[in-house]
Order: sequence, then C-alpha cells, then structure tokens
Amino acid sequence: MTSLHTPISARPLLDLFLEKIYSLEQRFIVTAALSLAAILRRTKLLSLSTDIFLKTQYEAAWRVMKVSSTMEAEADSAAEMNGQEEADSDGEDSASQSDSEEDSSDMDDLDCERRRNECLDEMCQLEKHFSELKEKLFKERLNQFKAKLEEVTSGRAMEYINPLADLQKNMKIRIEVAGIYKGFCLDVIKHRYECEVQGAKQHLESEKVLLFDNMQCELLERIQRLEEDRQSIDISSEWWDEELRSKRSRKKWDPFRSEKKRKVPLVSGPYIVYMLRDLDILEDWTAIKKAKAAVSPQKRKSEGVKVEKQHFSARCEDGCLYYEGESFTKGEAIILDMKDEPPSQAVITAVSTGEVWLRRGDSSKTKIYVSQLQKGKYSVRRAGK
Repeated sequence: MTSLHTPISARPLLDLFLEKIYSLEQRFIVTAALSLAAILRRTKLLSLSTDIFLKTQYEAAWRVMKVSSTMEAEADSAAEMNGQEEADSDGEDSASQSDSEEDSSDMDDLDCERRRNECLDEMCQLEKHFSELKEKLFKERLNQFKAKLEEVTSGRAMEYINPLADLQKNMKIRIEVAGIYKGFCLDVIKHRYECEVQGAKQHLESEKVLLFDNMQCELLERIQRLEEDRQSIDISSEWWDEELRSKRSRKKWDPFRSEKKRKVPLVSGPYIVYMLRDLDILEDWTAIKKAKAAVSPQKRKSEGVKVEKQHFSARCEDGCLYYEGESFTKGEAIILDMKDEPPSQAVITAVSTGEVWLRRGDSSKTKIYVSQLQKGKYSVRRAGK
C-alpha cells in the first residue's frame, strides 16, 4: 500500500510547483517589458522603445516556448516512466519499488532546485538589463534637452523661429494699422480745424453785417432827428442870424464908441423886464418847437416822417428764436409776414446771436435780423396757424 501511494501523491505536487515557477517567470518578463515600454512611451522615444519592447517580447516568448517544450518533454518522460512502472509493478517486489521512488523523488528535488536557481539568475539579469536601459534612456533624453536648449539659445530651434516669425508679422500688421489710424486721425483734426475756421469766418461776417445794419439804423435815426431839429429851428435861426448881423454891422460902423454902458431907459407905468439872455430865449424857443412838432400828428404826416418804435419782443438765445412769447428752433417750418409782400412759407436753417437764416419754398435763402423783428418789419408765426 505504501509503494503504490507514494508515486501518485509526489507527481501532482511536483507539477504544481513547476507550473507556479513557470507562471511567475512569465509574469515577471511580461511586466518588466510592459513597464519599460510605458516609460519609453512617456519620454517620447518611440523608435528606441519599439526596438527594446520587441526584443524583450521576443526573449520572453522564447523563454516561455523553451520552458513549455521542457515541460512537455518531462511530462512525456514521466508518462513513459509511469507506464513502465505500472507494467513492471506487477513483476517487481515492494522493496525495489520503494527504492526507485525514493531515487526519482531525489532527482525531482534537485531538478526543481536547479531550475529555481536558473530563474533567479535570469530575473537578476533582467533587472540589471532594465536598469542599464533606464540609465541609457535618461542620458539620451538629457542630451536631447541640452541640444534643444542650445538651439533655442542660438535662435536655430524651429519651436522658437516659427512663433517669432508670427510675432514679427503681427507687429508689422499692427504698425500698418496704427499708421492708417494716425492718418485718419490727422484728417479728422484737419477737417475740424477747417470747420472751426469757416465757422469763425461766417460768424465774423454775420457780426459785421449786423453791426453795419445797427450803425446804419442809428445813423438814419440821428439824421432824421437832425432834420426835425433843422426844420423846427429855421425861424429862430433866421431871427438870430439877423440880430447877430445887425450887431456886427453896428460894431463895424461905430469903432470909436464910448465904453460907457447904455443907460436903462426909465419907463413909467407897468413894464416887463426880461432878465434872460438872447441865447437862453433861443433855446427855449427851440424846445417849444420840438414839443409842438412831436405832438402834432398832422405835421408828421405832411413831412412824411415815420417814427419806428419797438413794439415787438424778439431775441435769440441758445440757438432758439423767442418772438412774442413763442420759441422757434432750427428746422421748424414757419410763415414769414412782410409789410409790402404777401406771406410765404419758410424753414429756419440757422439761428445766431442777432440774425436768423430762412430757406423759402423756392429754395432761396433769406436773412432777417432781430432788430427788424423788433421794429415790426418782419413777423413770424408757426405754420398752420
């Protein structure tokens, strides 16, 4: 019973031990190859990582095939030995069977120990080879970085040249745009300057015309007053001239007159003594004539003198025309009334300090002054009233 039980229980344990060793060796080889390939892939050395990974996979596959062929041969030999043992078991005795089983178990232990040592040696070699490859990869990568740094420092790296060219191109474009923008700004400033100069000239011309009209009106009024004064003092001036002529002639023909003062003649009865001088009497007479000419309307009609009075309120403030309590702005349609002409429609085109520009229905422009509105020469009202 003992001789039959021993070979049956030792073979499964041996096979299980060998399978574990083979699986551990295969896993280690594949894991090492995959980790090395991952490191090389992260460092972007594709060509080197591909060669090393293929070489490692080839070696691992070769070892696996070698181990599997060895295991198959051992399994065949073990099957043959089992067949021979089963064939010879009937003719051999229990003593010879026990001796052969002890010898085979000793041989299996030695073989397992030898293979275990071989696997450990191969693992050490793989680790050493892996560390060497890692060191070589580090040095190669470091050299690449140094070479790239030298290219960047010297300005020969494409990673530096291409962005630099783009930046220079953008700089040229921005300089061109800035130049064009500068030209436009200068043109705008020039146009504004020309507009300001033109506006100042137009304002000067309008002020000159307004001043001329005002002075003309004042001079005409003064001339009219002088005419009235001349007409009112004609009689008194003639009397005054005759008196002066008589005095001069008297002085001329009596050069040796005595310097004695004339005696005041004595008048008996009621008398009137004029204590005023002749010049004062003449001034009083002139004032009486002026008052009489101002009061009598029939005399003004006969002489054809018309006194213009400011009966209407009109002024220009902040670009608006205020006339008789109403405000008129630029672009507003109005009706212009004149004394000697029929009313006409017009549109206000501009409002300045003392004048208003209008555009009539026939596209003709008319300028009226505030003084003319105040004197009643022109009057304006809103269209539709």
